[in-house]
Amino acid sequence: MTSQLLRLAAYGVCVSDGRMLLARYVSPDATQRHWTLPGGKVEHAEDPYDAVVREVCEETGYVVEVERLLGVDSRTWHVAWAGPSGGELHSVGVFYGVGIKGGELRSEVSGSTDLAAWIPVSEVGQLERAVIIDIAWEMYRTRPASGHVDPVAVGGLLRY
Repeated sequence: MTSQLLRLAAYGVCVSDGRMLLARYVSPDATQRHWTLPGGKVEHAEDPYDAVVREVCEETGYVVEVERLLGVDSRTWHVAWAGPSGGELHSVGVFYGVGIKGGELRSEVSGSTDLAAWIPVSEVGQLERAVIIDIAWEMYRTRPASGHVDPVAVGGLLRY
């Protein structure tokens, strides 16, 4: 029997002066790194709105305020780490536009990311990155009334 897992996460999309705030994800075994949005798991009984503020601060050092809900993305894929035969992970991401109201840029210590940086938007497409960056950028750029954008295929420089 294949395991069925659910992950709810909240991500902050912060764009300023043509740059996007990103964090570099590090796999649990430290063998893989790629860029992602600051954000992460919504804890049990935590509001995603509060989770994004907490997560962005943990990963970047910035205190942010939520400016608007950009949208929600839902996708599933097979993960090998979920038991002997793997499992199906259903990942739901809540994306917020956020603005900085305090703090200083710094990298997370002993967490799921190891570097926080402002990356020119024009250079993001050349980075090895999580697919959520492309999803978030499309939501930020188009501001869809439905809060939903078409799926983005994973491959090349794009990772789950």
